[in-house]
Amino acid sequence: MDEIKELDVIKELLETKQYTRLRQRIADMNIADIAAVMEELEEEELLKIFRILPKSMAADVFSYLEVDSQQFIIVSLSEREAANIIDNLMADDATDLLEEMPANIVKKLLASARADTRRDINHLLRYPEDSAGSIMTVEYVDLKENMTVEDAIQRIRKIGVDSETINICYVLDSKRTLVGTVALRYLLISPSDAVIGDIMHENVVYLNTMMDQEEVARQFQKYDFTSMPVADNEGRLVGIITVDDVVDILQEEATEDIEKMAAIVPSDKPYMKTGVIETWKKRIPWLLLLMISATFTGSIITSFEDALSVFPILTAFIPMLMDTGGNAGGQASVTIIRGLSLNEIGYSDVPKILWKELRVAFICGATLSAAYFAKLMLFDKVGLGVAAVVCLTLVAAVAIAKMIGCSLPVLAKRLGFDPAVMASPFITTIVDALSLVIYFAIATEILHV
Repeated sequence: MDEIKELDVIKELLETKQYTRLRQRIADMNIADIAAVMEELEEEELLKIFRILPKSMAADVFSYLEVDSQQFIIVSLSEREAANIIDNLMADDATDLLEEMPANIVKKLLASARADTRRDINHLLRYPEDSAGSIMTVEYVDLKENMTVEDAIQRIRKIGVDSETINICYVLDSKRTLVGTVALRYLLISPSDAVIGDIMHENVVYLNTMMDQEEVARQFQKYDFTSMPVADNEGRLVGIITVDDVVDILQEEATEDIEKMAAIVPSDKPYMKTGVIETWKKRIPWLLLLMISATFTGSIITSFEDALSVFPILTAFIPMLMDTGGNAGGQASVTIIRGLSLNEIGYSDVPKILWKELRVAFICGATLSAAYFAKLMLFDKVGLGVAAVVCLTLVAAVAIAKMIGCSLPVLAKRLGFDPAVMASPFITTIVDALSLVIYFAIATEILHV
């Protein structure tokens, strides 16, 4: 779909009040495309489009909208209309929406919603944020072991419309313990009098309600499933998670890690919908911390004023040494953080990581030093002593930077912190200070300043 062209047509139909044609045009569109177009409209236009939507599409389109747009629509509708939207959303989508809304509005919506909707939402709200229990849906098809295939198909016809997926059905015993799964295709090709307990797959992989959502995503990647059951500590089935939820998790976690690696407090809003003050609040804490920590760098330079007064040319190489060390540390940290997030690296791997990075650092440092030594001697025409100081510092700075860059993220995870916090800005600040100390220590020894 040409989204820009479609947007222009819809705007024109709105402006000319051709609501019948507009309704027909929207009815022929994909619900995700409708939501994408609605996000480009002003709030009042967005609300008009939503009211024009056929009732059968409204809840589905609503689930694709951004949270801000959802909140605006909900508070603009009457309580009955809003409750109808909540009732027709999947329980996990409804819960995500209500978690972002003011308590007084949530209370009104829940009071107007159906009893079963309230029960499902309250059930999901009990679980910690970002746990498997908080992102699962309770709309699934459950079967009994003693059912026949014909009974099972009748049950799917009865509750399948309101289920997140019917491709996989979950088999429970009398205590609602998950004992097996059966794919819809097996039901369709099995004899109608076959018993579910005889055709089900018994080796069930399931998630625990308290499992972190990052681990949930890793489990989906490991087993390559499109949906996975979620059970409590007793093995009782309480919900399922589908692959579309995992895509959202991956996007959310990747965004969060990128923001942390850039020294920004993570935000759950898109950039264009985040105000200036809110953006300032997200960025200023780390900037203040890094600024204060950077004052140590100034203190180190000040303490070596005498050396700089004797060899003022040493000052010219400080930015290069600090930048190179910071870049080397950043390379190591990003690689390790990625490995940690994919579970490729563990705490027991630290000795191997340090040994590998030390060898890489030596090769990188030697290469950089050789190239810079040639520049110093051929173009800058500095003395051999100054060139030796700069090049030896390069090797040492790269080595220390890579050691710090590869070890701090692992240490952070070991202590229960997000490894992404130990990314380039933080490591660069530490490496800058250490590079200067090494620089002036080597200068003192070789140049006797």
